[in-house]
Amino acid sequence: MARVVVDVMPKPEILDPQGKAVQGALPRLGFSGVTEVRQGKRFELEVEGEATPERLEEVRRMAEVLLSNPVIEDFEVHVVDHTVAEAAGTVTGQVTA
Repeated sequence: MARVVVDVMPKPEILDPQGKAVQGALPRLGFSGVTEVRQGKRFELEVEGEATPERLEEVRRMAEVLLSNPVIEDFEVHVVDHTVAEAAGTVTGQVTA
């Protein structure tokens, strides 16, 4: 089994009210120096077999179809186990409308 992570973030041009709320709360809680916050989603998938390039392409398709909204979000797919990632490669998907 391999563990694959899909990170989904709003596209840079999309407003992120949750990120802005967190950014506004940080100074009130005594934290300084943060100039921007973007909030996204993280999916951890355990897949059968090894993290082959074909398997990572399948996960990328899952991210396009179900895990992200390609109109307003970008996503990145990567393998948690770095030794497997070096053997299989890392797939990044940024879908533009």
